[in-house]
Amino acid sequence: MLLKSHTGEFDLESILFLKLKNLGIYDLGCIGECINLERLDLSGNNITNLGPLSPLRRLLSLNLSANRISNLEPLATCESLQSLNVAGNVISSVDNLHSLKSLRKLENIRLKDNTYNFTNPVCKNPSYRPLILEIFPNMKVLDGERVVGRGSDLYQLCKDIDDSIKGMYKNGQLLEVRETEPWVDDSFWEIKRSNNAIVDEAYKQFSDVLHECRLLNSRAGHLISQNERNISLKNQPKQYAV
Repeated sequence: MLLKSHTGEFDLESILFLKLKNLGIYDLGCIGECINLERLDLSGNNITNLGPLSPLRRLLSLNLSANRISNLEPLATCESLQSLNVAGNVISSVDNLHSLKSLRKLENIRLKDNTYNFTNPVCKNPSYRPLILEIFPNMKVLDGERVVGRGSDLYQLCKDIDDSIKGMYKNGQLLEVRETEPWVDDSFWEIKRSNNAIVDEAYKQFSDVLHECRLLNSRAGHLISQNERNISLKNQPKQYAV
């Protein structure tokens, strides 16, 4: 009756999407009869036993966050599963995830969610991420972070920058930052002489190009400073003598 009232369907096999969120559900009952179900949201309940979900072979996305689940083995038969959210449960070991190794299409797993402060005891293991990626070689997204595929390099770069910025602060105070050092030594750009006439000629042409670049840089700097002065004068309030 609960399934029918939330979907408006009298035939359970016709249900493709089902959202039963924050309803205090502890027994999944006959939900396994929704054999064509593709997306299921059971977050925020009191579920402990996933056995009734095992017949759902067409299920693509499953949200089980904020429940009391410790065993994921019944999901091993959900062969179409691509996305699984079990953040905020009581999964204690990576070994519990080995039962899902046969799910070749599973590419998105979430065991913790910092936005809602959801986690699992297994997340305290410092090596749980590489272990999970080893179990699921096709994994693309772990805990909301893209690990492979399009955008993963950019995500990692942003994460590294964010971590470096966080390292500059302690107790909300900006730490003393060392002065920036040049990328190369001062002598790096010096022209080195050679006994080869062709090499010497190349060095000479390169030196001439560098000289022109310095002149252009000087002229550009002069024009920029001149324009900045003109703009600042225009922005100053006009003064009149009476």
